[in-house]
Amino acid sequence: MPIQIIAPAPFRDAGDSDEEGEGGVRLDIDNDGDIAMEGDSQSHRKTQGRHAGQIVTPGELVTDDSQWMRGHGTYLSTSDDGAQCIVSSLAGTIFKTNKLLSIHALRFRYVPEIGDLVVGRILEVQTKRWRVDIAAPHSATLLLSSINLPGGILRKRTSTDELQIRTFFSEGDLLVAEVQTLNSDGQASLHTRSLKYGKLRNGVFLTVDAGMIRRMKSHVLTMPTSNGGGDVDIYLGVNGYIWIAKHTVSLAEGAGSDAKSVSITRLEEEASEAIYSNANEEISPETRAEIARIGCVVRALVKANVKIDEEMLNLGYEAALEESLVGFDWGTDTDAGKRVVDLALAMRRRE
Repeated sequence: MPIQIIAPAPFRDAGDSDEEGEGGVRLDIDNDGDIAMEGDSQSHRKTQGRHAGQIVTPGELVTDDSQWMRGHGTYLSTSDDGAQCIVSSLAGTIFKTNKLLSIHALRFRYVPEIGDLVVGRILEVQTKRWRVDIAAPHSATLLLSSINLPGGILRKRTSTDELQIRTFFSEGDLLVAEVQTLNSDGQASLHTRSLKYGKLRNGVFLTVDAGMIRRMKSHVLTMPTSNGGGDVDIYLGVNGYIWIAKHTVSLAEGAGSDAKSVSITRLEEEASEAIYSNANEEISPETRAEIARIGCVVRALVKANVKIDEEMLNLGYEAALEESLVGFDWGTDTDAGKRVVDLALAMRRRE
């Protein structure tokens, strides 16, 4: 018996009438929720229930309104009546910027941008540089001149430093760094010339999809925990790599009110050989348990397709405490993780 392939019917919301079924995107609302001016909204039309933030699939009509321009993730096609329309070329959400329509993929490979905070792993030690995995199409580079060395940042790098390059970072080491520059082929160059960057110790490493990390003003968080766990540092790499560790107090932070009087020389002297040590500090069982709880919250949020940011981490942690969940693997448990995420989302709605 021959198989007949039937073209899928166009998407239509039950509440949309035929008069409103033209255009494909709500033009009176953009991705930020802003409403268009009254004079401009007269020419706006919406079709088939499309709106900014809605999920579309490859080959699905986005809009047939000629006033829109196609952006990344879309292409032009001709409809049955001969009119040109914008069609999605990938699975993602509709994003509107003025008159430009683009599709942001639901899952994608991390693309570095200058200023991004990333967590990476050393892949190879080369001459005067390291090759770093940051979950991007190209591995990043970290130059010897782009890190803090014992003796101060202004000290000239010598041949002795080149011979001792493995004492700073070696294969397999984890580090947090910032994207400094981008080459023409998209390869990132990193730097750790800040006291909040450098080698990572005393914690646990997690990987998530880069699209699950919400961009924030700061991606280095310090979360107070319960049950005597103390403070926990969380590094949310924009590239989807996450590091959760015992909180460490820097010289500038420990100076308190005298922080302003701490000279640059003293701050750089803190970048000593101890910072590049591979030995973990003593971590109490209470702190270990809270680190594991936060890690489970991250896994539960990812499993529920909820983007990770400071607010959701705090709410998820509070929800996990209310549920009295302990252990290292409940984040992958469908029922326990779903209860925590639902409770966290309910807390956010109440706020």
